[in-house]
Amino acid sequence: MEYIDLKECILADNAGVADQVRELARSKGFFLWNIMSSPGAGKTTFILSAIERLSKEFKIGVIEGDIESTVDAEKMQRCGVPTVQLRTGGDCHLDAPMIMKALERLPLEELDIVIIENIGNLVCPAEFDLGADLPSMLLSVPEGDDKALKYPLMFSVCKALVVTKIDCAQLFDFNFEALALNTRRLNPDLKIFKVSAKEGAGMDEFCQYLSNEVKEKIKRG
Repeated sequence: MEYIDLKECILADNAGVADQVRELARSKGFFLWNIMSSPGAGKTTFILSAIERLSKEFKIGVIEGDIESTVDAEKMQRCGVPTVQLRTGGDCHLDAPMIMKALERLPLEELDIVIIENIGNLVCPAEFDLGADLPSMLLSVPEGDDKALKYPLMFSVCKALVVTKIDCAQLFDFNFEALALNTRRLNPDLKIFKVSAKEGAGMDEFCQYLSNEVKEKIKRG
């Protein structure tokens, strides 16, 4: 009997294209930032708040991933950034070939940062390398502090964790110390930020971190 592991084949093919994405980002000189989270964690609000701050220093483009609708992409366009909508029609994640197609539609020579708003899901997006310089995730306070125990891969593959909606922390039993302990058992180098995109708390600190990451990449060439 012959046995073919389709998942292994798919991930191997994806990894090859992810390397091509990395090389494209290097050659064109832009920074690729992948943002993952569960639905409702506040990705779009966070991205808009980050764009407001970062656009004073960098030229930004956005890739919007959704199973259906263009609602979030329309919000990005209204704030004046080049935007490409990826509609998967059912797939619960973005993969590197999708990102490569989207990058072909953006004016990469004019951009410093390309933001990927991945599909809301804490499982599948973590399995697919998109060639990003900064794989990151959002975790909202209402979701609880135990998600690193339930979805360890997501926390393992990210370089930055942004805890959102801290303005409503008093309404929920959220233990920040437990979250930090559980995540750093999986990923000791994970950077953790606390923000309220709605009220602005913590946004300047995160955007300074991202600015430093972009400048470090530019310095490396």
